[in-house]
Amino acid sequence: MSISRRAFLGSSIGAVAITGAAPLQAGQRHRRIPLPDPMRLWDLATPALVADVDHLEANLRTMRDAYAGGATSLRPHAKTHKCPVIARQQLDLGAVGIAVAKISEAEVMVEAGIEPLLITSPIATRGKLARLLGLARQAPTLQIVTDRLQNVRDLSDGASAVGITLGVVVDLNAGDDRTGIALGDQAVTLARAVAGADGLELVGVQAYAGRLQHVVGWEARRQQYTETMSEVMETVGAIRRAGLDVHVVTGGGTGTYDIDREIDGMTDSQAGSYIFMDDNYRDIGGRGGPVFDDFEPSLYVLATAISQPVDGRITVDAGYKAFATDKEPPRLRDIEGVTYRFGGDEHGILELSSPSEPIAVGDKVRLTIPHCDPTVNLYDHLHAARGEQVSEVWPIAGRGRSQ
Repeated sequence: MSISRRAFLGSSIGAVAITGAAPLQAGQRHRRIPLPDPMRLWDLATPALVADVDHLEANLRTMRDAYAGGATSLRPHAKTHKCPVIARQQLDLGAVGIAVAKISEAEVMVEAGIEPLLITSPIATRGKLARLLGLARQAPTLQIVTDRLQNVRDLSDGASAVGITLGVVVDLNAGDDRTGIALGDQAVTLARAVAGADGLELVGVQAYAGRLQHVVGWEARRQQYTETMSEVMETVGAIRRAGLDVHVVTGGGTGTYDIDREIDGMTDSQAGSYIFMDDNYRDIGGRGGPVFDDFEPSLYVLATAISQPVDGRITVDAGYKAFATDKEPPRLRDIEGVTYRFGGDEHGILELSSPSEPIAVGDKVRLTIPHCDPTVNLYDHLHAARGEQVSEVWPIAGRGRSQ
């Protein structure tokens, strides 16, 4: 390995300390934090979560261009990055709003001045209803999904009590059987209840077919997704024939971003992972071939080789605590002939079969991300790197906000 990938004792000690996990000061959670002095990527304390800013910005532009001038817009899902700095960039490039998974993520975004927001999971307790209503008073454009008649009554009672009008999106079960009301008559009944409830405004419907986002092969994915969304649109038509306005039909994701645009009547896509493009998404294939390469991988973990207990094997300081473990293990970003396996909570094992570059204790390596959303949630901040220089830290302000 090139000597440039080594951190030298005594180099950039001040900068290394700045990028540690020190508590953020008031006002720092939502903005870029410039380092007093730019530092070498290879001097970061590890394991470190790093964003390749050049690739990230290219992904932003690619998605902007994909939706420019069409009938469908982009409403990126912030559960991927949990970072107001990135959400602001997405809005500045034309996104119609930001989607969040939970009320806690919405609270972070509202605090950062990010609007409009759609909370894409239903709430079901009094405590969270109170938080929702309080947040809606701060952010009148806030919207929430619902999939139960009792929930409509609770939302109506709460909104009426505090004197607000709350935008509500009917969550349809598009086949995932995770959330959402059944397509057909039940959905029409629920939409009618929202439209007739005091304090509520029927905005539209959400139909997220998550299971279809990772269908391998673009043609197979397109066929299955198009069939599912045609069923969704039949229900949308039934709601409209009942005399109700459906302004928004939202759903979709990174795996179907270029198919969502083809769905007649779909107003916006909730693509999220495109910003980072993890291994799991790249492996499903794209329109042009077996690798989904419409977007660049822009996220990786920097790790340090800390031990070589036996020949042909190197231990790095990034294990179960450094990556989400629900998918295949990470891969080396730059070096071939090396495989990674988990070696415990704190350690990963590099098996050196025929490495294209030598790796020695003290060297640093870049590891790809198998699943970006839960991996991001393990870190306090992103190190924003251009090439081999880091000059900013972006707080992951929504980290751990799962309630």
